[in-house]
Amino acid sequence: MSKVIYQTTSHILMIRPANFGFNEETAESNSFQSKDTSLSTSEIKQKAISEFDNFVSVLRSKGIHVHVIEDTGTPVKPDAVFPNNWVTFHQDGTVITYPMFAEARRAERREDVIESLMEQFEVKEVKHLDAFESQNQFLEGTGSMILDRVNKYVYACVSPRTDAVLLEAFCEMTGYEAVLFQSVDAQGQDIYHTNVMMALGETFMVICLDTIKDEAQRNRIKAVSSASNKEIIELTFDQILAFAGNMLQLRNDDGETFLVMSQQAYESLRPDQIQAIKEHTNILYSPINTIEKFGGGSARCMMAEIFLPLKD
Repeated sequence: MSKVIYQTTSHILMIRPANFGFNEETAESNSFQSKDTSLSTSEIKQKAISEFDNFVSVLRSKGIHVHVIEDTGTPVKPDAVFPNNWVTFHQDGTVITYPMFAEARRAERREDVIESLMEQFEVKEVKHLDAFESQNQFLEGTGSMILDRVNKYVYACVSPRTDAVLLEAFCEMTGYEAVLFQSVDAQGQDIYHTNVMMALGETFMVICLDTIKDEAQRNRIKAVSSASNKEIIELTFDQILAFAGNMLQLRNDDGETFLVMSQQAYESLRPDQIQAIKEHTNILYSPINTIEKFGGGSARCMMAEIFLPLKD
């Protein structure tokens, strides 16, 4: 009997930040970050921790299992709150770690985090792609890649943080098929991560197709989503600036599903889009404005899905 493959999970890893703040190094390729000197470093950090704790409470209130691990104080890691970029956890017991574009972010990869999860989950193999950093090739986890785990497609927009050759290596390793495209913002700048312009649920895809100028690439996405029985719900440029593309569908133990997003993302959606999403899943949101503003990432970036088998 074949094993059921799941697109959504009820277990996620989140890293509680110790030194959240604006990262100059990542800002070069992340146009979603903002520098605002009206708040002190400590004020930014405290606001981010408060937003994080509230977000965890919102998730847990719906029966989602949030495995919170504290960030270490040293070395200082301003983006540690975004663990989905350095690690993925797969249903076959595989863990994969990834090469990161910004040197300051490479310390986020922590073997002790993986080891702590091994107390509760089965890990059969840990694969490391980190060495590609020395060749200036990067692939930042589920920031770079949107995984259709059931149909084995991986959607990715090429950028300084998402190397096409490395994506092919990932596909060979995992049996996925790449759906590769170019995606640019309203100013024509490369969109740095695929997960800011699209999200994938069990039966739907939320995406800003206007960011993809190549008609053949757009048509491929439409064809693959259609073949995968996923309804496309389109976003606008303004909505992805409000992080409406940065969403993640999760489930609880009762089988209820939730599309998780920030309050800013939710408030940017039109009533018809909200209705379209609600025909597929529940909506869950929380305010994380400080994390979005200074970190340039949102709800999806804060959650690393754990698909590893639970130990008996």
